[in-house]
Formats: sequence, C-alpha cells, structure tokens
Amino acid sequence: MIRRDALDQLPVRTALPALRAALDGPGTAVLCAPPGTGKTTLVPLDLAGLTGEGPVRRVLVAEPRRIAARAAARRMAWLLGERVGEQVGFTVRGERRAGPRTAVEVVTTGVLLQRLQRDPELAGVDVVVLDECHERHLDADTSAAFLLDVRETLRPELRLVAASATTDAEGWARLLGGPEGAAPVVEASGVSHPVGVVWAPPERPVRPAHGMRVDPALLAHVAAVVRRALREQTGDVLCFLPGVGEIGRVAGELAGADAEVLQVHGRAPAEVQDAVLAGGSGVRRVVLATSVAESSLTVPGVRVVVDSGLARVPRTDHARGLSALTTVRASRAAGRQRAGRAGREAPGVVYRCWSEGEDGRLPAFPDPEIKVADLTAFALQSACWGDPAAGGLALLDAPPAGALAAAREVLTAIGAVDGAGRATGRGVRMARIGLHPRLARALLDGAPEVGVRRAAEVVALLSEEPPRAYGDDLAAAWRTARRGGDAYGARWRQEARRLASAAGEPSAGSGAGGRGGSAAGAGSGRTGGGGGAAADSDDAVAGLLAALAFPERVARARGAGSFLMASGTGADVAGAGTGAQAGWGHRAGSAGDGGGSRLRDAGWLAVAVADRPVAAVSARVRLAAVIDEETACAAARALHSSGEEVRWSDGDVVARSVTRLGAIELAARPLSAPDPGLLREAVVSGLRREGFGLLRWSAAATSLRQRMAFLYRELGAPWPDVSDAALLERVEEWVGVELGRARRRADLARVDAGQALGRLLPWASGDAARFDELAPERIEVPSGSRVRVDYGGEQPVLAVKLQELFGLQESPRVAGGRVPVLVHLLSPAGRPAAVTADLASFWRDGYRSVRAELRGRYPKHPWPEDPSAAEPTRHTSARLKRG
Repeated sequence: MIRRDALDQLPVRTALPALRAALDGPGTAVLCAPPGTGKTTLVPLDLAGLTGEGPVRRVLVAEPRRIAARAAARRMAWLLGERVGEQVGFTVRGERRAGPRTAVEVVTTGVLLQRLQRDPELAGVDVVVLDECHERHLDADTSAAFLLDVRETLRPELRLVAASATTDAEGWARLLGGPEGAAPVVEASGVSHPVGVVWAPPERPVRPAHGMRVDPALLAHVAAVVRRALREQTGDVLCFLPGVGEIGRVAGELAGADAEVLQVHGRAPAEVQDAVLAGGSGVRRVVLATSVAESSLTVPGVRVVVDSGLARVPRTDHARGLSALTTVRASRAAGRQRAGRAGREAPGVVYRCWSEGEDGRLPAFPDPEIKVADLTAFALQSACWGDPAAGGLALLDAPPAGALAAAREVLTAIGAVDGAGRATGRGVRMARIGLHPRLARALLDGAPEVGVRRAAEVVALLSEEPPRAYGDDLAAAWRTARRGGDAYGARWRQEARRLASAAGEPSAGSGAGGRGGSAAGAGSGRTGGGGGAAADSDDAVAGLLAALAFPERVARARGAGSFLMASGTGADVAGAGTGAQAGWGHRAGSAGDGGGSRLRDAGWLAVAVADRPVAAVSARVRLAAVIDEETACAAARALHSSGEEVRWSDGDVVARSVTRLGAIELAARPLSAPDPGLLREAVVSGLRREGFGLLRWSAAATSLRQRMAFLYRELGAPWPDVSDAALLERVEEWVGVELGRARRRADLARVDAGQALGRLLPWASGDAARFDELAPERIEVPSGSRVRVDYGGEQPVLAVKLQELFGLQESPRVAGGRVPVLVHLLSPAGRPAAVTADLASFWRDGYRSVRAELRGRYPKHPWPEDPSAAEPTRHTSARLKRG
C-alpha cells in the first residue's frame, strides 16, 4: 500500500506539475531541488505514474554510486509498500534486482553507459533521470551526451531530466536544450531546516593532503571535533572523510566514545550500508562516511555533520603515465551538500574543520572529471559510439586534447581502435566487459595464458584496489583475498565470477588453486617463468596480468628498493628512496607474505598502482607483482626497440648499439663506426646543452663576434645576429665543416670560433668587404698609433692616452659615420682621466681642469694650453726635444 502520508510530506511535489509540463513540451528539463525534498524518490515514482497521477511510463534513474542506487530503490519501494524488485528495482555492477513489473529502475551511470552501447534506443524506456549531475562524474557526462544524441537521431520522444541540489543550472539547461534554446529549469523549494555553522580549524597548522596521504594530526583533530559535537549537540553525527583509510583511523581515535561508531563507504558490505540507512535503534550513532553520503541518501537521526573538508578524486599525471586517486579540498558546493545532511529532518549543526577565511578560497564546484581524469575509457566509449574524436558529443566541457590523444595511443596499442580511431571488434568487446580498457586487455589476453578463472581473479583485484592491510604485493594480496572472509573478499569473489563469465567461462567460480578451466589456459604455459612450476605460481600469473594491464609500468631494479619503469619514471618500494620518505606511512605487508620487503629485493616488478607524492622525485609503489625480464618483454612488446644511439653525455659523444624496453636499457655495446649524421646531431646537441664555450675562443674571435653584434644592432641586415640563440639556430651553417669531423669534446676545443664565425659575414652581397671599414678593429690616432676599439659594451670604446689625440678636432665615428666612438682619455700612466663622445667640446671645456690636475703629477709630459693645435705624441717632453 502506498504510503501517502510520507509522499505528501516531500516538498518536491509542488514542482511536479511544472516538471511534467516541461517533459510533455520540449522533453528535457533541469530539476534543482534542495536535499531532502524527494528529488531522488518521489520524482521518478511520479514520472512513472506509480503515485496515481499521469500516464504509466518506464523510468530509468542513473546514480553516480552503487550505494546511492540501492538506497534510492529501497526507499522508493518502501514508499510504495513493496519489496525491491517489484515495481521498483535496481541494477549495479554484479547485482540486479528487477523483474517484468519494474517501472522504475535505478542504475549506476556505468550500467547506463553499457545499456546505451548495447541498445542505443533504450527500447521500452520513456524517461531517463540523471541524478546528482552536479558531481560531474565522467560516466554521467558521457551518458548525458549519448542520450542527447539518441534524442536527436533515434528517439526524439525520449524524455531527459538532469537533477541536482547544487549545480550549474544554466549550463545544463543550454546543454539539454540544444540549438532550439535552453531547457526549462524547474526549481523546488524545500522545507528549510536551518543548519548552524561552527568553524573548528585545528589549533596548529597541519600538512596539506597530497596523493593518498592525509596528515594524522588532522585526522586526530577531526576525531576530537566529533567528540566535541557529541558533548555539545543532540542526535546522531555524520562525519565526512576522504577515504576508507581515514575512516579506519578516525574510528580508532573514537574508541571508547559514548556512541556506536559505524562506517559507510563504497567498499562496506551492502548489509552494513543498509543498516546505517535504516536508522538507529535508540543508541546514539557516529557515522563515518566518504562522499558517498553527500547526496541521494538520508541517514536517519543525523542532526550534526562534522566535515573534514577533504575529498578523494581521480587525477592523471600524463607526464609520468600515472593515474590514481588523490586527496583535494572539497568544493563549496560539496560543503553545502554535506551540511544539508544535518538539516534533512530537523534543525542541525555542521562543524567545519577549517576556518571561515579559508572557506572563501575554496573552489565553487568540483573539477569535472573530464578535465582531470584518465580518458582512456571515455575515448573507447566514444569510439564504440561512432565518434572517435568526441567532436559531435554534447558535453559541458570538451575533453583536453592532450589527454584524449594519450588515451587514443593506449587504445591503439592494445588493439581497441584502428589507425583512424574507430573501435575494433576487440575494442567493442573490451567496452562491454565493464572494465577500464587496460584491465579488459589484461583479462582477454591473459585468459588464454593462465586460464580464465585465474585471470578473472587477478583482474578483479586490479579493478578495485584491495585494502591496505592486504599489503603491496599483488600475489600475496591475491592469496589473502582467496582465504579471507572480509567484505572485500566477498565483493572480489562476486566480481571474479562476473569477469570469468564475460571472458568466456560462464560457469567459472572463484575458488583457489589450479589453472582455470579454459583450453587456451591449459595448454599455453607462457607466463613469468616460461612454463612448468613457474607458470603455475601466483607470482607468475599476477605479474603477467599486471604487466599486460600496465606495460609501461614494468620496472627494473636500480638498487635499494628503487626501480625504473619503462615509462621513464622512477619508482620506490615502501621504505626506499624519496617516494617513501615523502609519505606519512605506507601499505602494510600482508601477514606471512613479506609485504613490501619482498618487492624491494625483486629484479623486476609489474607495478599496478603507484602515485607520486608532492616534492618526490620518484613514484611510490602501492601495489605490484614480482616478474622476470621475459615476462616484462612479452607484456611490453610494443615498447621494445633496438638501434644505434649516438648522444652527447657527460661532456662527450657516446655511440652505442642499444636494446631498450621503453626507458629501460636491456643491453648495449660500443659502436666503432657510428652514422655520421647521428654523430653530427649529437655534437650539435652538446653545443646546445653546454654552449659555445666548447669551442676555442681567442681574443680575436671574441672581438670579431662583438664587432658583428655591433653592426647587427646598429645597421641590421645584412649583418648577422650573433646572439647565442641565433648562433644555435644556424650552428650547422657556421660550424658545419668542423662538426662533420668532431667526435668528442677535444675535437670541438680545436675549432677556431673566429674562423667559423667569419662564414656568417654577408659575402654573397659583397657587404663583407666593408666590414673593417664599418667596424674597424683598430683606429689610427694622430700620434700614429693604431688603437684597438672595444665593441663589448653598448657603445664602441677607444681607450687612448690624452697626448696622442692632440690636434684631433672631432671624435672618431664608426658604422659609416653613424655612431661616435666613446673616447676614454688616459693619463700618462694609463689611468682614465676623462670620458667623452665629443672631443671638440672636451678640448674647449673639460681639458683645462684635467690639465690642472695632472700637469703637476706628470711634469715630464706635454700639457699645452691649446691641445687642439698641439702636436700629438706618444712620448715625454724631453724625448720630444731630443727628437
């Protein structure tokens, strides 16, 4: 029996007429409704006609998380007075509860994508509701784009609703409306229970979160705030933390608290999640939750929220080929969602573990996943949809070109797309398995080698990273999962069965031992050790599967727990190198399996999970398997290369024949007769790296370069630019002959830079003949001396003894008379006495004071009263008389 009293209390009911009108009109709408209004529960029931109003329709509701999908279905079934699976059902990965009478089906966005790929028309579905679209998950954005394509090309009658409590309503309205104009925005005002804010920052600074690491001091502070909230407020407490590890840490800190401490996250057993969402039984509760509790869920009894202010999101380091979850500051929109949990049933309070000043600096909305996440799965979905470039998809944010190109490279390497980016048959099969394409490749290619069952078990471990207590050794974690009875083990067995079925073994179980039941697996023997006992070992199987999934992460030891991955990135096992030093702890080793220490001693690893802490040079290995070189080369065959390598290294040319696996050098031998072109390139590289100091620069060569630079600065073309950058651009032209003979640093040191530079003078135009005229190396002065001109400064300088210029009326000029030379007039001892660019003015005004100062100091030299009419000399007065 329908619970009318509960339905009538949901505030979103006032917005239903406008929503129905929008769907009956343009067919799309954006629904903005605050938390607790019934957006996730009443709206689908009403649109399906299950509340007694409107025509009966089949409604598909897409939620971003499994826990939200199950909870929404359960709540709607309760409102109808039914069990889940009758008129309301759900489907999540590995679990389906729906039947022929199901009118409202709640699915995850991942499941929706799979359905769209199999049945683009969504036959039988009348309305699709994309719930919590503000979270901007990649699957949700992709589903919206595909649905809009379906409406445009196949089923214009398909109705589409984007629903959220906090979102960019205008952006979604424009997207859903398309060229005909923005879709209607329907707003529902809820019963607003006030939520007070208590700012509760730590008393002392804590280290910012990075990677998967959160300062234990912050977690201790969050636990203290929870205890404070229990003392100061009534009702249950909901505490938001970024991940499972942090939840466990805070739960430990709350030992002995006067409340039942519960944990809600994506890995928690369904029965635990159900118990939390069903409400308490009189005992006060503290619910520690990840962001899964931000939306689509009401946790009964909660009056207080404690918000750590952190969230865990996917990030991709394209430069190092690392994709992992990372901890970030939650956005203001997420903060509002979290605070709203305290006011769903009555007035509440939110304790925010940061300052009010910090709050204004937080991002307004979370980063869309399409901007920051690995796009390999998105690229495969687009290719299977028939739009490899994703250029025709209606997306709020376009995928970054670099990330999309990197994703296509991966897909091409694993055979999922062809040279034009179109999905191959193999790629379509990968997409339908419901795994990341890398893991689908490992499953499909690994199953014939090790057996379907064993391949499915290892890939299931890789698809959802095992708990930290399982250790960082993939093979040991596999053994722990097989014998363990924890919640993760149960989910792992269920996923392994699903993957075995998808890979071609419908009846496969998840038991341990033996090779899987496929014929391909039974006969191959091509795993880590090359056959026999090694081929059956957990290490060999786990290593091969991890290497197939992440070939660029196969790594060879460099010593002391440090490794080099084929991608070129360094990697450290826990306790080794900068990666471990930069963290605040690491994965514990699995009991009896040696944990990280076993990986440290390996010669080769297949790294499945790694991240790079802030300021660390190397990545930190979080999950890996021991392999051998044969397995590494087989799995990363596309990265194998051999050839001549001639390069500049440590100040010299190194010429070798090298075999590599990506950045890992497998073998090398010296080359006796390297390719001349490669030698030339290496020498040029040395010049570019170390500069022209490698050449021989005599005083004459330096002077020549300064004179050429002067003419280029004053006259421009055809005189050449001889700056470092310009010379590097034309290095082949002016040092070309010598480069062809150079083999090492010593050869370059014999190259006369001045002779080489002379090749750049404009000989072809004939202007080079005027070089000494326009920029003379020396100028003859009245005494008959030929004095060198210094072109090293902004203006040419002629430094000459004052007496040698007697009788000279004007300062010398260069560059065809355009530029006066700056004359440094020297005393008889060669010290500066005066500086002038106007000699006539100096004789008239300045000379008198210089004469007065120096005549007594140098009485043996001539100091005539009229220097402009005096005889120039290099000698003393006595010598002049003798002459």
